[in-house]
Amino acid sequence: MRSPLDTCLQAINEVLLGKETQVRLALTCLVANGHLLIEDLPGMGKTTLSHTLARVLGLSFQRIQFTSDLLPGDILGTSVFDKDSGQFVFHPGPIFSELVLADEINRATPKSQSALLEAMEEGQVTIEGATRLLPRPFFVIATQNPSTQGGTFALPESQLDRFLMRLSLGYPAKAAEKALLMGESRREQVPRMAAILTHSQLAAIQAQARQVRVSDALVDYVLRLVEATRNEPQFAWGLSPRASLALLSAARAWALLLGRDYVIPEDVQAVLPSVVSHRLRERADPTGQSGGSLVQWLLREVPAL
Repeated sequence: MRSPLDTCLQAINEVLLGKETQVRLALTCLVANGHLLIEDLPGMGKTTLSHTLARVLGLSFQRIQFTSDLLPGDILGTSVFDKDSGQFVFHPGPIFSELVLADEINRATPKSQSALLEAMEEGQVTIEGATRLLPRPFFVIATQNPSTQGGTFALPESQLDRFLMRLSLGYPAKAAEKALLMGESRREQVPRMAAILTHSQLAAIQAQARQVRVSDALVDYVLRLVEATRNEPQFAWGLSPRASLALLSAARAWALLLGRDYVIPEDVQAVLPSVVSHRLRERADPTGQSGGSLVQWLLREVPAL
């Protein structure tokens, strides 16, 4: 009998063809109650993946198209004077949804980008002096184009660190792209998809992921990975305690998706590139594009046992 998570994966993979690993990582991120950053060229399926996740998880969905003229009020909402009541009435912005797609986030100015910070970290926003709680659950999936493309503003390290994972979809395999060309438009399929999980089921799965067992030896492996980034000279800076917690949380969720109630080193290795590559930079690399090679060094040089 298939578990609800297996059913979710199957449904998403029927829409996003040939991306089984990326789909599993994205679902792992949400099960771990984290936010996801997807970096890729336009037209690779980033928006389709986000909308499909919202449908199968039964979440309300809003898409924010980030542009250079986007203002924080366009994200958070604003108060408008109501002449009938003689008072200002708050009109919530698209941030007040359970899953928010921040599309092409690096095309907006840093001021608008920072409007997401409190929401992602605290689950609330402060508008005009009043604190307003966001829905539960609350996820942000942000997409960004490669920084080499024109009209982009690089996300600062403080904002990158708010994302539990960063992944890239990449070009589809030939067979998958042929099926895409021969079949129905994937975006037309999404609105017809039914929710597979209820809010209570999703909350129960997230709680179950937090209870996945981790041995002392496994924690020591995570600590060796983190300490290597802090002590080896090629790293511009080391991973923070937040990053080590994120790595363990993602490994627990990955193990749960595979049907286990305990974490093994292979779980850590599976999620390591997505969890830490955007948090690392090589000392000799001013572009910040070296996270992937540093992760490969960690996987190769740091012993699991």
